[in-house]
Amino acid sequence: MIAEKEHIAGKETPSPGGNVLVIRNLFKSFGNNHVLADFNLEIQKGESVVVLGKSGSGKSVLIKCIIGLLEPDKGSIEMFGKNIPDLDEQELDEIRAKVGFLFQSNALYDSMTIRENLEFPLRRHWIEVSQDEVNTMVMEALEDVGLEHTVDMMPAELSGGMRKRIALARTLILKPEIILYDEPTTGLDPMTAKGIIELIVEIQKKYNTTSLVISHDMNCVRMASDRVVILVDGRCYASGTFDSLLKNPDPNVKQFFE
Repeated sequence: MIAEKEHIAGKETPSPGGNVLVIRNLFKSFGNNHVLADFNLEIQKGESVVVLGKSGSGKSVLIKCIIGLLEPDKGSIEMFGKNIPDLDEQELDEIRAKVGFLFQSNALYDSMTIRENLEFPLRRHWIEVSQDEVNTMVMEALEDVGLEHTVDMMPAELSGGMRKRIALARTLILKPEIILYDEPTTGLDPMTAKGIIELIVEIQKKYNTTSLVISHDMNCVRMASDRVVILVDGRCYASGTFDSLLKNPDPNVKQFFE
């Protein structure tokens, strides 16, 4: 675990290990709805950060800004040293090849087999590999999530937890440097959710992957986080380990742990 650090309504101190993601003074509004208001965050290589906030607090908007699906009104989002809002579509695609994204809905293609679903990112990013290499990559990704036997099955034949694991395998196939998880345990029963969280932690340790997790599942927050960021009023209101924030008497922090 990283060394404990905590602050209230302040900017992050640069990490000595090198940052994968640096967000500065980020603003995003929809009309009079100010969703993100001077949001600041730094995530270092190999760190797992969970963003915790109420429904409608801006968690999904934040993650869409990070991957370039939404353009912020103001501020910078530097990933691998490049400012996402300044990139054209080709440059964005090059960055996205280094970024894994686990959708809340899994976003598997129902008409494709599991093998074809996992091959899709390789085709999408025009990765130059032989079919034998593709086959190896597919099986390695499935092995990572414990579902090698599903390779020729269809998504409809799998349980909700298995589909989530397949979505994660598809994310892993490009060996991303950072993975963004959007509510990874939503809709899963407690035991299945626990298994997914444990898998997220295992993958981070195995590949030293940087993780940004959006979640309101407190088990996920506790188990998957090196650091927790609390999003209140559009900004990074508090940041610290789960245990340090659990003891924090500030009402805006305490409300999440009651």
